[in-house]
Amino acid sequence: MTAQAAKELEHVQYLWSDDEAGELSGVDRLVYRSNKLGEDLTLTNTGGGNTSAKLMETDPLSGEPVEVLWLKGSGGDLRTAKRDGFASLYLEKVRAMKARYLSSAERGPKTPIEDAMYPMYSHCVFNLNPRACSIDTPLHTFVPFKHVDHLHPNAVIAIAASVNQEKLTKEIYGDDVIYIPWQRPGFDIGLQIEELIKANPTARGILLGHHGMSSWDNDDKTCYETALEIIDRAARYIAAHDKGEQTFGGPKYQPLPEAERRKLQAEIIPFLRGQVSVAKRFVGTVQDDEQMLWFVNSHDGPRLAELGTSCPDHFLRTKIKPLFVEWDPASGNVEELKVSIGKGLIAYRKDYEAYYNKCKRPDSPAMRDPNPTVILIPGLGMIAWGKNKSESRVTAEFYNCAIEVMRGAEAIDSYEAMDRRAEAGG
Repeated sequence: MTAQAAKELEHVQYLWSDDEAGELSGVDRLVYRSNKLGEDLTLTNTGGGNTSAKLMETDPLSGEPVEVLWLKGSGGDLRTAKRDGFASLYLEKVRAMKARYLSSAERGPKTPIEDAMYPMYSHCVFNLNPRACSIDTPLHTFVPFKHVDHLHPNAVIAIAASVNQEKLTKEIYGDDVIYIPWQRPGFDIGLQIEELIKANPTARGILLGHHGMSSWDNDDKTCYETALEIIDRAARYIAAHDKGEQTFGGPKYQPLPEAERRKLQAEIIPFLRGQVSVAKRFVGTVQDDEQMLWFVNSHDGPRLAELGTSCPDHFLRTKIKPLFVEWDPASGNVEELKVSIGKGLIAYRKDYEAYYNKCKRPDSPAMRDPNPTVILIPGLGMIAWGKNKSESRVTAEFYNCAIEVMRGAEAIDSYEAMDRRAEAGG
């Protein structure tokens, strides 16, 4: 990408420095690329996304050169990742697992062979590296390029969570980006992506329905730049269709004066915290900036929130959906608000239990705390909950991303939440 092309990126930050990267080699360049992607918080969520590089290393057993897949480890954060945050696998050993997978008569998501593959990565570890690899390892392994960046950007997920996501992918990207519908991460989807790349050899990336995107190249800088270009094209398309004052159907309620809003929050949040801390103690993060108030005060906010989450990355933090409290802030009646919160929580817990019972399998873990982790109140904003301040802040961050995804999807099409059984398996 030329300097001029980098300047033309409108919605992402170009942070690559040839001077900095030129002093690095091997895994250190992968760490650098990962950190630069993670620094732009619009590109992926905290702890989300993964990057990889297929590099030649010296085998500690034979002393011979061997190709190694270096991949950001499970649960690590791109922005803060260091060298010890990357798993390392003998690439040919992982690729050899393909024959084992294909030998099974029954294959695909949620099949016994799919579940059996992940533990086998431990037999492929290079140099006794203790870092656990990602569930997305096949997505990186079977892409026939040396470098892959897999991210969860709001703008791309807005496309991936639209009703007409495949059509939109073609309209926005042409032949540059392949589309694949949602499927649980694992071996099967990695092999499908391998075949799609063979059939579309000029493609530079892929959009994964209700998941995110990946870019690839044999040059690490080009891989980074391709990721930025894919994301920026999505964001520019959304911006061109922005609904302005009619975003989320326009305002249903008028915002409260700041002093009145703060007074009501101070009265209601201690009550609310007691209601949700039944099973365990929660800490809340309050957000009432202009963007959040626009959503909670809008006509479409309750409808969209009820539809649920757009992708598994969000689901793990914000559950199947938030609790959207029915209340008219113009009344200012705190007692009515408490009653509405109480009724809403009872209904939410019942709904969550029904969801769990419908989706559970014999090996499913016990039901999580059925209380919401995100509560939306017209006039007051959002309260996100977690076991500590850090966790509640990250929960808030994720729901901000959810709102951005819904805003983008509604601008270009119609928002489509994930199937809840897919969430349970994801």
